[in-house]
Amino acid sequence: MIGFYNYTVILTYLSLISALFGTHLAFKGNFGGALICLLLSGAFDSFDGMVARTKKDRTEEERKFGIQIDSLADMFSFGIFPAIIGYTMINSLPFNVVSWVWFGIFALYALCAISRLGYFNVVEEMRQKETTEKRKYYQGLPVTSAALIFPSVYLLRHILTPEMTYAIYAWVMFFTAWAFIVNFKVRKPGLPGIIGMLVIGIIICVGLLML
Repeated sequence: MIGFYNYTVILTYLSLISALFGTHLAFKGNFGGALICLLLSGAFDSFDGMVARTKKDRTEEERKFGIQIDSLADMFSFGIFPAIIGYTMINSLPFNVVSWVWFGIFALYALCAISRLGYFNVVEEMRQKETTEKRKYYQGLPVTSAALIFPSVYLLRHILTPEMTYAIYAWVMFFTAWAFIVNFKVRKPGLPGIIGMLVIGIIICVGLLML
């Protein structure tokens, strides 16, 4: 069989499957459920690198394979899936507000996400040739931040109308897209930071379940 199949890639595949199921929910109009799937994708992605590093006998091919499928899964889970949720939100409104403006925002988001992921892969490969140290900072906003950003925005449904919430979601997506490709430093979270984000994710999940 083509590829490498062992436990080191399980969380990456689960992240992708969660996003795929969330896409199904989004087209069914279950936006809260779709965003919970986005949170789950983020949770799986948070630990896939740690799990992969527990396998001490990984070959160079296995390591590079893991890096590639991680980025490919991230492209769908955090680069395409949030845009699909936004599109289905706008399209669910009783009047026709699906315009080229909204489509342009969703397209911009996907393009910025894929540009950032491609650039990160190139830079990371070059960095690993020069040093074995762990990365301490990211350049630009990581695409995986979408897992917390967009579910948080949807919590506005507790106090705002669907029209206002969906519009805010789209505009947050616009600014997030630019944050993906603007060159500024973002500190890479360690284990305490990841646990903190998981706690925040659980709180957001509870808020989504209450909608």
